[in-house]
Parts: sequence; C-alpha cells; structure tokens
Amino acid sequence: QVQLVESGGGLVQAGGSLRLSCAASGRTFRSYAMGWFRQAPGKEREFVAAISWSGGSTYYADSVKGRFTISRDNPKNTVYLRMNVLHPEDTAVYYCAAAQSWSVHTTGDEYDYWGQGTQVTVSS
Repeated sequence: QVQLVESGGGLVQAGGSLRLSCAASGRTFRSYAMGWFRQAPGKEREFVAAISWSGGSTYYADSVKGRFTISRDNPKNTVYLRMNVLHPEDTAVYYCAAAQSWSVHTTGDEYDYWGQGTQVTVSS
C-alpha cells in the first residue's frame, strides 16, 4: 500500500512558476513508476508527466513539454513537478499517481495509487 500526498499548489500569474511535491509513504517507493495528471473543471483527467522508478526515463504531454519537468528523489520518497511559464489553461487540480511498474506509463488505468490532488490556478 502506498499513500501519496501532494503539496505546492496555489495561485500564480501567467508566466510564473510553481513546484509541486508528492510525498509517498512506504519503503518500496523506488519500485514504483510515478506520474502527474490534472483535471480542469468540466474536463476529463489528462496525463501531464511520468517518470520511471530510477528517474532515467521521463515522458511529457505535448502541452507541457519544454515547460514542465518531472523528477524524483527516491531516498526522500518524493516526486516533483516543476512548472515554468504557466498558462491560464494549466489551471487544474493536479494529482500524483504511483504504478507498481519499472516503466513509464501515460494512462490513468495503469496507475495503482492516487493522491488527493492539489489545486493550481493560473491567472491571466
């Protein structure tokens, strides 16, 4: 069992930056691939970024590529999402997810555990 707790969300102006953190419980964090998803009001949940268990592989949605960076610190049981040059359309609840897998995954169904989400609001 893995519990995930996101933090770092907030209100930021367009063009600004935020760093989200996701703290995971459990001693087997490093065996999980991790991902970030988001859901805007009235829209379906969408993939944002993913990272393999070692951090050696990452994958991004086209909409965030070049602006967002996913990383992980296995000794700290934490995964991060650095978000730069934020746009109003990045406004959403951001969710951290864990998949008991060695590889990167981009669909929600492949993830086993989810956090409660953190709100990111980008004003224009």
